[in-house]
Amino acid sequence: MIHFGRVSTAMVTPFDHKGHIDFSKTTQLINHLIENGTDSLVIAGTTGESPTLSKEEKLALFSHAVKTVAGRIPVIAGTGSNNTYESIEMTKKAEQLGVDAVMVVAPYYNKPNQEGLYQHFKAVAESTTLPVMVYNIPGRAVVNISPETIIRLSEIPNIVAVKEASGDLNAMTKIIANTPEDFILYSGDDGITLPVLSIGGFGVVSVASHIIGNEMQEMVQAFFVKDTDKAARLHQQLLPVMQGLFAAPSPAPVKTALQLKGLDVGSVRLPLVPLTAEERATLSKVLGIHQPS
Repeated sequence: MIHFGRVSTAMVTPFDHKGHIDFSKTTQLINHLIENGTDSLVIAGTTGESPTLSKEEKLALFSHAVKTVAGRIPVIAGTGSNNTYESIEMTKKAEQLGVDAVMVVAPYYNKPNQEGLYQHFKAVAESTTLPVMVYNIPGRAVVNISPETIIRLSEIPNIVAVKEASGDLNAMTKIIANTPEDFILYSGDDGITLPVLSIGGFGVVSVASHIIGNEMQEMVQAFFVKDTDKAARLHQQLLPVMQGLFAAPSPAPVKTALQLKGLDVGSVRLPLVPLTAEERATLSKVLGIHQPS
């Protein structure tokens, strides 16, 4: 089974000044991430502004990412939606384009029950030979995939991982304790990466790794070599940056942070809006970047 690594980056989608995908900037960003601590890439996830991307744009992004990465790290395509048949269609097309795995989000807005959630993920998984990562994000999807449902899903051979963005460490503990050894749980929140590792989590699907990828890797690796003091110290140092990158609706802060760091990936698409001057100044301060007055 494919190994996604400890730090997977949920990549932003670069746009040009007209709001179109900028594939040249996408290439630069992918190379930057690979060179700075990223073990795998999630393309067209929440951070990639998937709700505002058309099917054609998503497929073009998947294709471009596969070609640019050129086998250096795994490419995970965000193919899920609240439409099971559309999710299956996108998953099949992504597989044809050569992605290494897919991430499938909980169906949002429909508010299915747990059996509906199970059947949705089962149908998508059975439509592909690719490894599937389940994405639980109740804050955005409204529905929460219960630990019992995730445990059930882990019995499906190609459902190999869950990105848990519920923030519920008790639920995560139950999942880890009751799923196969080769089923892995990722933190879906940067700020609780270390606590999730401490209960048996595998790694993080990260936003902050755009900016502090090497530092995130250092913290994670310190934990796994049992240097818990160092891991805790790094967590304490990095937490303000992680929090600063979510001080406004994501991915507006991380796109601004990349620009401040010299890698301009453009702005966000409506209904998201850019940071205000005040928010930008606050983020600059958190990042330790001096802004000209």
